[in-house]
Amino acid sequence: MAPRLDAAKAVLRPLVLEDAPALFVAMSDPVAQTYRRQAAHSDVAETARYIEDTLRKGYGWAITADGGEALGRIALRVADDTGEIGIIVRAAAQGRGLASSAVRLVQGFAFGTLGLKRLRADVDSENARSLRLFERAGFARVDFVRASDVTHKGVRDTVVMVKEAA
Repeated sequence: MAPRLDAAKAVLRPLVLEDAPALFVAMSDPVAQTYRRQAAHSDVAETARYIEDTLRKGYGWAITADGGEALGRIALRVADDTGEIGIIVRAAAQGRGLASSAVRLVQGFAFGTLGLKRLRADVDSENARSLRLFERAGFARVDFVRASDVTHKGVRDTVVMVKEAA
């Protein structure tokens, strides 16, 4: 289970099924879902299944301002010495530093507690906001993969971003 991680601008607490209604706000928003593989969720049950899948595949945290309502989700999947981060924040909570704080907290956990050697994020090539988020967190663009993903928007290109442990 994911531990609670605290920073000045965000508190990450373990993601639980009871977060489905709050997380549905982000997962059902077509704007927030623009660059994700799946289309916007149509009901809370779909979001609950998504949470179950997240937790089955790795660590999952609810992104909160104070440990309460889930304003988004950040996940860490681990394979060997590498972790992959995925993040989504509801539109109304963007621009407050929650995502930046969440990425930094997960980095600290991954490199410190888990002893991982690198982190990666696969970002849609047109998702400028996420590209900037990971660049600000010290990730470097290491690859551009054409036609790497088929999403609800069609065939998409991906930027692979990596950060090595210090």
